[in-house]
Amino acid sequence: MTAQLLQMSTPDGPFTIIARDGMVLASGWTAGPGELTGQIHPGLLPASLQEVTGLPGISAAVEAFYSGDPEPAMAVPVLQRSGPFRAHAWDVLRQVKPGFPVTYTEYAALAGNPKAVRAAASACAFNAAALFVPCHRVIRTDGSLGGFRWGLRIKESLLEREAA
Repeated sequence: MTAQLLQMSTPDGPFTIIARDGMVLASGWTAGPGELTGQIHPGLLPASLQEVTGLPGISAAVEAFYSGDPEPAMAVPVLQRSGPFRAHAWDVLRQVKPGFPVTYTEYAALAGNPKAVRAAASACAFNAAALFVPCHRVIRTDGSLGGFRWGLRIKESLLEREAA
């Protein structure tokens, strides 16, 4: 199966998206698709990638985000596969309001298991669809940023955009 590969320029650097049938399989701030394919569940991994110049709805949502409207990105269909807690946690993450980050503890509670803080952090770490599943909206209890696959500079930039 072939998936589409789109590379966009953003104020935070190159943003690459791998999508299939209008659904994001993986995305992140990199020019190298190889940094994304390792995050795609083996059962969803495309056999090949076809470079495209746009993805209807998806590229418009990225442009909207960088123009000050983060909401369209939450409506972009995403296709990820994992166990029940992680899959549910990814859905919950899309409901966290822009400009109102939650702590890992709050995120675990929102996902239905307040004691599962490590599992919630793991859901962030294994999220392949950055921006569309906004793991950047989860921070440490002390207010520090915590981790982010694409670097703390980008996480900070995303949070600042959403707070504006």
